[in-house]
Amino acid sequence: MAYPRENLAPGETVVVHYHPHWKSVVTPILAFWLVTAVAALAIGAIWGAGSLRTARPALAWAIAAVWLVAAIWWLVRPLLDWVTTHFVVTDRRVIHRRGLLTRSGIDIPIARINTVEFQHGLIDRLLRTGSLQIQSASEDPLTFVNIPRVESVHALLYRQVLDAQPDDEWGRR
Repeated sequence: MAYPRENLAPGETVVVHYHPHWKSVVTPILAFWLVTAVAALAIGAIWGAGSLRTARPALAWAIAAVWLVAAIWWLVRPLLDWVTTHFVVTDRRVIHRRGLLTRSGIDIPIARINTVEFQHGLIDRLLRTGSLQIQSASEDPLTFVNIPRVESVHALLYRQVLDAQPDDEWGRR
């Protein structure tokens, strides 16, 4: 899914557009399958119990309702959060947007960025993801987590920051 063109300034081009790394949705998917398995076992146990013959439909519907609420909470909500979170680097700024009903976001002009750092542990290195910390001119550092290909994004941002710096009187940056 491309970043909406109407959110960009005239002439601005997208260099990088990522959603959070796929590892951020692994736990919700596993939780969904676990809840589904427990619900299926519970319905099977209820249906197999001879003493619950009259209560079977009501109990099965109750379990299905609990399963539906759990599926929405542990699967649909995190997937919507993943889909509606954008980390975008353009030729002029870094953009971070998130949220479906309540949107929040921040834009950091490339020219105002002082430092760019990344962090990732062993598992993150294997998955090629990590956290990116950006310090701008007058603000506390901002940390963006689960950035795919964090090292290449770090290098790209660093190059853009160097390109945005004005030359001094001797032509040096």
